[in-house]
Amino acid sequence: MTQNQAVKEYIVKHGSITAKQALSLGIHRLAARIKDLKDMGEPIYSEMITVKSRYGKARVARYYLR
Repeated sequence: MTQNQAVKEYIVKHGSITAKQALSLGIHRLAARIKDLKDMGEPIYSEMITVKSRYGKARVARYYLR
């Protein structure tokens, strides 16, 4: 299974993915994998969400399939 396939499968199964969740799959460059999937025609979009971090709050991208 490729990283692109793993990302798509995770999104289908869980509804969305963030960089932190991608790290649990061993994927360190989620944005690059998302670009690959978009270039292959996958209808993926993102939204910025606020999460708690060790420094307070941080904004991260959450990716969805349309």
